[in-house]
Amino acid sequence: MMTNPLLGPWRAPYDLPPYDLISDEDYAPAIDEALSKARAAIAAISTNPDAPTFDNTIAALELADEDLGRVLSAFYTVAGADSNPAREALQRDLAPKLSAYGSEISSNKALFHRIDTLWATKDTLSLTPEQERVLMLTRRGFVRGGAALDGAAEDEMKAVKSRLAVLGTTFTQNLLADERDWFMPLAEADLTPLPAFLTAALRAAGVEKQADGPVVTLARSIITPFLQYSPNRALRQRAYEAYVARGANSGATDNRDIAAETLKLRQTRAQLLGYDNFAAFKLETEMAGNAQNVRKLLMDIWGPARAKAEAEAAALEALLHADGIAGPLEAWDWHYYAEKLRLAEHDLDEAAIKPFFQLDRMIDAAFSVANRLFGLEFEALDVPFYHPDCRVWKVTRDGEWVAIFVGDYFARGSKRSGAWCSALRSQSRIGGLEQRPVVMNVCNFAPPEAGQPALLSYDDARTLFHEFGHALHQMLSDVTYESISGTSVARDFVELPSQLFEHWLEVPEVLAEFATHAETGAAMPPELITRLLDARNYGQGFSTVEIVSSALVDLEFHDGNAPADPMQKQAEVLESIGMPHAIRMRHATPHFAHVFGGDGYSCGYYSYLWSETMDADAFDAFLETGDPFDPATAKSLEENILSKGGSVDAAELYTRFRGRLPGVEGLLKGRGLI
Repeated sequence: MMTNPLLGPWRAPYDLPPYDLISDEDYAPAIDEALSKARAAIAAISTNPDAPTFDNTIAALELADEDLGRVLSAFYTVAGADSNPAREALQRDLAPKLSAYGSEISSNKALFHRIDTLWATKDTLSLTPEQERVLMLTRRGFVRGGAALDGAAEDEMKAVKSRLAVLGTTFTQNLLADERDWFMPLAEADLTPLPAFLTAALRAAGVEKQADGPVVTLARSIITPFLQYSPNRALRQRAYEAYVARGANSGATDNRDIAAETLKLRQTRAQLLGYDNFAAFKLETEMAGNAQNVRKLLMDIWGPARAKAEAEAAALEALLHADGIAGPLEAWDWHYYAEKLRLAEHDLDEAAIKPFFQLDRMIDAAFSVANRLFGLEFEALDVPFYHPDCRVWKVTRDGEWVAIFVGDYFARGSKRSGAWCSALRSQSRIGGLEQRPVVMNVCNFAPPEAGQPALLSYDDARTLFHEFGHALHQMLSDVTYESISGTSVARDFVELPSQLFEHWLEVPEVLAEFATHAETGAAMPPELITRLLDARNYGQGFSTVEIVSSALVDLEFHDGNAPADPMQKQAEVLESIGMPHAIRMRHATPHFAHVFGGDGYSCGYYSYLWSETMDADAFDAFLETGDPFDPATAKSLEENILSKGGSVDAAELYTRFRGRLPGVEGLLKGRGLI
């Protein structure tokens, strides 16, 4: 009999998943076996006749599902980035199965008693600060998971968590189906006014969709430039309305009822644990602490952002009328006229800028910044992975292995939308065994035509730097326990390293070295760099209104009774804040995967903005030295934030680095809103 390649030691270099040997049929039996092994380990811990100690209970828990985590990470990596019907079916099967496993652990009274005993006697255990932090977080996780519940309340909590797991999976798969299935064919005449980089992307999309010619898809890297450059208002409207209708097209993939049920179940979950609502439950463990603090932050930003956006809309509507089009500016007009106005005000044409942002050169730029700041070196490896697009690097420092980094950069129909960072393996050294991380960045950049370099927009390049900032948080982690490694931090702190790293893309010397023309190889002219940086806050009213409105709707969904009709609640919130007519939420409810595709960013979409109050202030720490690569500041950033993971409270970590917590002024200034 053939051995399942997911089980036992992995023979691929650096203990990577042996994707070249794995078939879809291998995942389910491997997960089942790993689940059985994890259950046995949990049972051994909970029935251990010896008195509880940190090592035989907490440290043992850290290792109990090691094999399960390894197999699941291999599976969910491909399920998100290269899905197919078999993988989607397995995701649906796994959702209740894994939820049941989690509930078994959180409701294990003997196990919780051991943990609670350790917590009650922690002052006598001679724990290190990191061990005490892990103990606190473990106990808190059990309590918040329902460990203290009994009887009917315990049973209801299990049912709620199981159903939420199913709903999150279904929501994500519905969204992927809508994004994968829709495309808009274009005639050759429709391409004539468009820049060459866009026509190439549209033709490549047509090939990927097996269409007869060029097509517009719902990939952001395609639809956004189409909205920027197509003078055909009817086509822009059709494409835009398809984009915002994802998850709300009726039929089998409609997400509106899923959102309503999810919100109701979250409220039930919170109330079973003694909280008034889900916001009180969720925000208790974040830096923000409560809904009032989140709302204050968002409303402090909303006023200046809305005023800026209304001024932008007036200028764009004037251009619309100058084109002989009566009536108000609409959402499908915004990108088109914003691009025209940017060209007029800043002499910036994205079609002229884009050849300077080659994907390979931007990867080199991110690596170079990481080298200058932290001494990291990147060596390309020839390692088979789950898709030919994947690229693998070995990361070292002073000759020592630090991590493996994987980049999967191009959009395809099998990949969910957006961009993200994940770890197939996180850093730890429990038991003295050093475990080096395997970190992935997944993006959805438009693939190039065969033989041509991949070109990015400036926003794409920022996305690449953003996700690489998350990757550095994982790579530079230096803790003992995996549960607090890397990005295992408060949700409203996790975006700090990613948003901070974006700033180095704007350092003129970085652009001068790496922004080289795809055809001529010439460096971006200094005057063009100046114009690009001078225009960095162009359109910030629009983009800030997009994100703040989404965060406010997310907050109001969870701060109070769950709305019976989320779409009506969304409309009420937007009306109450005076949402500008021609701007929509960045993520409307039916495609708000951050909030409804799982629990990660539920009542937490504000966290990008909370972190942004810190990232501008953190970069100022470098600028105040006169050197954006100041070694002492980089060392402090690594030692106080990037290496610490969740081993210390987030507010304390930032205060160690900067001396105090920042206010909202830096965010407003950074976005050009004051």
